[in-house]
Amino acid sequence: MKKLSVLSAFLGIIFCGVASAANVDLYYSPSCPHCHHARDFFVNKMIYEYPNLRVVQINVMNEDNLPKFREVLKKCNYKSGGVPVIVVGDKCFQGYADFMQQELRDAVEVDLSDADKKVAADNKKALDKNPEDFKKKHADRQKAISEYSTTAEEAVTEKKNDQNSSVYFYILLAVLVIALGAVLVKKNKNK
Repeated sequence: MKKLSVLSAFLGIIFCGVASAANVDLYYSPSCPHCHHARDFFVNKMIYEYPNLRVVQINVMNEDNLPKFREVLKKCNYKSGGVPVIVVGDKCFQGYADFMQQELRDAVEVDLSDADKKVAADNKKALDKNPEDFKKKHADRQKAISEYSTTAEEAVTEKKNDQNSSVYFYILLAVLVIALGAVLVKKNKNK
């Protein structure tokens, strides 16, 4: 029984690394005032509150990005091409106003653990209390914001393929550990 609990703990540690971080796609136009407000909210608040959040900004005025924008409009079932369009996981938002902030936070928190939600709440309090100091201490969070480009998309696809390989590796490793555990348990019973 002790071996089984050790094995379970080991598998738990392995699969903790497989969880993915929250992602936000923000479709914007440089001339759109609501887009500036939405971008400001993510750049100055959300990335600091949620340490695993990644935000990809997609400029719809760049012709190379139009096919991706059309795809998201279709996916979200939006008839107009108004921006900003914010996609958090499977949830879509068109437009931006300050009253939407909690709804956006809720969408980011859908797949977060209670511990991650507590971290976010604590970060929000600290950020609200002293924004400049908090941002200085967490300046590396600015790396969580990226601008979409077709070459960046190709790199992301390649990274996802690498991550899928890692997932398969950990699954195979887990199966081998379980098989080894079963062999050891059977061997001990035969003695």
